[in-house]
Formats: sequence, C-alpha cells, structure tokens
Amino acid sequence: MRSIPDDFDPATVTAIDARLGDIAASYGVRVPWAIESGSRAWGFASPDSDYDCRFLFVRPRRDYLSLWAPRDVIETPLEGLLDVNGWDLAKAVRLATAGNATVGEWLRSPHVYGGDPAFRDDLLDLVAAVTDPARVRRHYLHVGRGQWANARVGADLVRLKRVFYAVRPAVTLRWLDGNVGVPPMNLDELLAESEVPGGVRAELEGLRNLKARTRELGDAPVPPAIAAWVEGVFVTDPDIGGTPSAAVRERANEGFLDLLDRWAPAGG
Repeated sequence: MRSIPDDFDPATVTAIDARLGDIAASYGVRVPWAIESGSRAWGFASPDSDYDCRFLFVRPRRDYLSLWAPRDVIETPLEGLLDVNGWDLAKAVRLATAGNATVGEWLRSPHVYGGDPAFRDDLLDLVAAVTDPARVRRHYLHVGRGQWANARVGADLVRLKRVFYAVRPAVTLRWLDGNVGVPPMNLDELLAESEVPGGVRAELEGLRNLKARTRELGDAPVPPAIAAWVEGVFVTDPDIGGTPSAAVRERANEGFLDLLDRWAPAGG
C-alpha cells in the first residue's frame, strides 16, 4: 500500500524510501507500516514544513527473548526537512494499552510511504480493543492544553502556527464525544465528523489558507471564535481512566504475539 500526494517533493520521497530500505537491511527488521506524520498529514502544512516519516518495525522473534533486548526505537539523523524515526511493535502495543494515542494516529495517517493493509487493520483492531477511551481523552486534553499555552504570547496575541497544534486535539475531543474507535489523524476528517461551530471553522480555514502560502506566520491577534471555543473544550477535566486490567494486558499480549508470529522477519 502506498499513498503519496502529488505535492510531496519527489527527491525527498525518494530519500525517505532509501532510508527505510537501509533501516530494514541494517537492523534486520521488517517495516510493515511507514507513514507521514506532522503537519503534512494533519492537513495544515506550510511551504517549509518538515517531512516527518514515522514507522513501525518488527524484529526477529529471538530478539524479544533476549536478556539484553535491543532498543525499542530506531532513530535516524535529522537532515534538512527530513525526520525519519520509528517504534518497535512491542513499544507501540504497550503505549496504546497505556492510553497513548500516537500509535492509532500513525495507523490512520492519510499519507503512506509503504505498508500492508492487513498489518494496519489488525493492529488498529488491537489498539481499539485495549485502549481505555478515558485515557485517550486525557492524552488529547494534556496535549491540547500544552499547545494552547505555548500558542499564547500575551493577553491578545498568539503564535498562529501553534494555534493549529491546539485546535486539532480540541477537535479530536469533540470527535470522541460522538464516535467510538481510533480517531482520524487528519484535521479535515475530524472536522467532517465532529460538532464544531461555524465561526470556528471559518477562522480556521482563513488561517489554514494563510499558512499554506506563508513560511513564517509569526504572531497575530487571538482569533476570537477559536480562542473561546478551544478554551471551552479544554476547561473540562475528563475521567483520568484506570490502570489497564489484567484482562486488557493479556489481550494486548496475545495480540502482540499473534502479530509477531505473522510479521517478524524470517529466520528469527
């Protein structure tokens, strides 16, 4: 499976493909899922936005039995706009079980450098089965509040770029009000499936059009509809959720082992 927009720089995509191939060969891992994250996948890129490739990898089965297990991340050097890093399948399942929403977002990215839909669908099903919705809400609330605080530079000014990083978690929280499962990553999908006031949508679209053609947005007056709405969404403290039960941990472990049996590189 591959889904790359026409406006992605071909040379950068080629570099990402090469780096993913080198990772698989150098580390002896399988990379069944590699996607674009960040603002390009979220739906509000600037002309100079980074390319944030994120991937999931599976090591040979014997590596998971070692007393000295290898690192559960693979990081490659930053190079210009290129940022390529990935997580081990075991790390992804553990974090999803703990309520971290990042894995689900990666699995629902609209931009895929390479991946197997069967791996994505099975891991999505596992994530949905082991994730506590209350903990996911807490994740987005924490992220959103932090981003909104970083966006504010005074009583009347915001960093316009940061507004988007706060709006997306806020819209995701509204999506969770009316939907079940793993939320979409892309802002347009979230907006299409969520209750968001028209004034907020209009201000957001104006900012997005500006961001799409401007390298540095800088500071500007607070968009009034967005500010009032975002602060209203973030004012509520949701249930923090409980520690994953033994049954949930067992379901996560079984799902991980099943995926490992099918996706670990041969010979391990």
